[in-house]
Amino acid sequence: MIGLLPGKRRARREEGEKPFWISFSDLMSGLMVLFLVAMTVALLAVTHEISESEREKTRREEDIREVLQRVRDMTRDFPGVTLRGQSVDFGERARFDTNSHKLSAEQARLLRQLVPKILALARDPVAGKWLKQIVVEGFADARGSYLYNLNLSLQRSERVLCALLASPAGSADALSETDQQTVRELFLVGGSSFNFQKASAEESRRIELRLEFRDLGERAPALRPRLQEGDSRCPLDAP
Repeated sequence: MIGLLPGKRRARREEGEKPFWISFSDLMSGLMVLFLVAMTVALLAVTHEISESEREKTRREEDIREVLQRVRDMTRDFPGVTLRGQSVDFGERARFDTNSHKLSAEQARLLRQLVPKILALARDPVAGKWLKQIVVEGFADARGSYLYNLNLSLQRSERVLCALLASPAGSADALSETDQQTVRELFLVGGSSFNFQKASAEESRRIELRLEFRDLGERAPALRPRLQEGDSRCPLDAP
């Protein structure tokens, strides 16, 4: 009987410890299940976020393609004017003489006929969601110094805005007050000196309208106060 006592003590000790190890095992299993559930939820959330971002990116690209296609359709009513990438190229119909920033009456009339159509599109909900600004880019040929041509190309861009904001007496193609206000808010001028040369010097003396769109997540600017008018006289014509 004395020899059996250690065995009994060991059995009682194992029975006392057994419930503790079962509870610890269950606890670890439960924690593992919670960890797996948390990871699954996190992965689903990340996947959903990526999917929504990709869908928004796709929608943006589709909307911009639609806007550009509508601009392309507009240019078909004006022979010689084309959409190249995101820029409206006026080709031969808006070229400048050497060392000149002046537009002919016909060239100014062309601008006042085409631009209101683009402004109407800019007020469309789809275009308005993404269209950020329209940059009037002036270009010069390679003759002359860089700074001289930069100034000349800027003057050519400014001349376009002068033509759009002018109200020629008796003219039926003058922009409405609404369109002129939109021009002031949406249009910017830019000059490229003799960068981005065309095949010939004559072709290089040109202007383009480049449409720029907001990036994904970029908010539209706050409503601007109404800009003052008084643009009847172009500063380029000042004595």
